[in-house]
Amino acid sequence: VWLSWCFLLQAEKKGASDTVIGLIFGCFALSNFLTSLILGNYLVQIGAKFMFVAGMFVSGCVTILFGMLDRAPDGPVFIGLCFLVRAMDAIGFAAAVTASFSILAKAFPNNIATVMGSLETFTGLGLVLGPPIGGFLYQSFGYEVPFIVLGCIVLILVPLNMYLLPKYDAIATKESFWMLITLPKVVFLCFTRFSLSACLGFLDPTMSLFVSEKFKLPAGYVGLVFLALALSYSLSSPLLGLLSDKMPHLRKWLLVFGGLLTALSFFLLGPAPILHIESKLWMFVLMLVLYGFSFGMTGVPLFPEMLSCAYDNGFEQGLSALGLVSGLCGAMWSLGGFVGPTLGGFLNERLGFEWAAAIQGGWALLSGLAIGIFYILEASRRRRSSLQIPPGTNEERVHLLASET
Repeated sequence: VWLSWCFLLQAEKKGASDTVIGLIFGCFALSNFLTSLILGNYLVQIGAKFMFVAGMFVSGCVTILFGMLDRAPDGPVFIGLCFLVRAMDAIGFAAAVTASFSILAKAFPNNIATVMGSLETFTGLGLVLGPPIGGFLYQSFGYEVPFIVLGCIVLILVPLNMYLLPKYDAIATKESFWMLITLPKVVFLCFTRFSLSACLGFLDPTMSLFVSEKFKLPAGYVGLVFLALALSYSLSSPLLGLLSDKMPHLRKWLLVFGGLLTALSFFLLGPAPILHIESKLWMFVLMLVLYGFSFGMTGVPLFPEMLSCAYDNGFEQGLSALGLVSGLCGAMWSLGGFVGPTLGGFLNERLGFEWAAAIQGGWALLSGLAIGIFYILEASRRRRSSLQIPPGTNEERVHLLASET
């Protein structure tokens, strides 16, 4: 988050427009999309531990390189190098995330949502500490230092993970992404994942500039606005994960209402000009709190729900299926991360943040309605199937066969 903020300030000085900045953020997501699909398919052959450690190493090195971009000439050279470095960073990030999802699901097969929800506390902690620390480092030491600090932290964690993580042996199976993506439920869950990422990705190139210009906040205070989203998400995720594991039948309602609440928060984030409500800082922060909670409602149960769907449709339990689901989740997240900032940067430049946020919330609205309709139709189909089979038919057939013999 704070690297995005630092980069935004530098990119404007280097002559990049809002649309170009959105494309730079989107380039990372598009490269991540392609890499996630490939790495998820070959997780077993590469090895989950090696993929995770190698991904962290690449990300750490590229983050440091990204901090050196301020020395590049203004204009096309700077923009071209940004695209190149972001694409390299996407490869490392995709490797680390795809492998980490699989490792977690392999280590905690019965408590996937609980563990992931608990670990999201640390994601929230990074969001909480990142903006103020990044703002302080940027104001005190300039553009390069925040990137170098974070890159070095990531590199320090590489040998630690090499020592701590066990090696998971697995056998490759004939299952593929095509078999997974042809499942109707997986298609709707992928769209939900896409919309979740698109909404979050939209905020990267737009929210910081909107807050600083609209409410006249200095760089250090802009970072504090992120606390509303980070704290709400990090505090609610462990509880939502526990609820998702203890009562799996509630996952569908979390996904539905999470999408609808996300749409509401984005519609009021500006707020949308059609409401004729004056934008206030307290309202902006309140909508970020609501969005953080709805983000957890949708994001935490989605991976175990997709994994459960794969197992219910004949996928073998193991690293091969975990790699496919992890790669698909990562790919959909990256696709949304490409559309979100790219479309968001364009809409923000043409229509302003208020309309852009409202339009972007349409993704969440569509996903919430779509997955809700799917679950209703699925329940209706199961009900009709159960009514077509009279109670006791199976038992009677067994008795008749026994009497015939």
